[in-house]
Amino acid sequence: QLQASGGGLVQPGGSLRLSCTASRFALRYYAIGWFRQAPGKEREGVGCISSTDDGSTYVVDSVKGRFTISMDNAKNMVYLQMNSLTPEDTAVYYCATDKVAGSSCPPLAYNYWGQGTLVTVSS
Repeated sequence: QLQASGGGLVQPGGSLRLSCTASRFALRYYAIGWFRQAPGKEREGVGCISSTDDGSTYVVDSVKGRFTISMDNAKNMVYLQMNSLTPEDTAVYYCATDKVAGSSCPPLAYNYWGQGTLVTVSS
């Protein structure tokens, strides 16, 4: 029900914007998290945006100042804007939600996951 998109190949220092959308529910009612899994590594959280009841966002320290999360209610999209990318950002990126109305970040559990989108940072 969730779908992440927008990945691709980008040079170090470049930018990408990933999108997360849902076909059957409005994202604005739920906390939406972004995760990534690099080759050979465990999945890690990147950040989260709360439902519009709260609207708060956060990103983890490793991407703070480079990545931001936003929501476009009209388009039913959550974005992960990634700037100043490095090869260490290479991973499959996923969005997920708890599907609990009014939830704030971080939710107790992420129960719904979308298919990921591959981001490759390389020269």
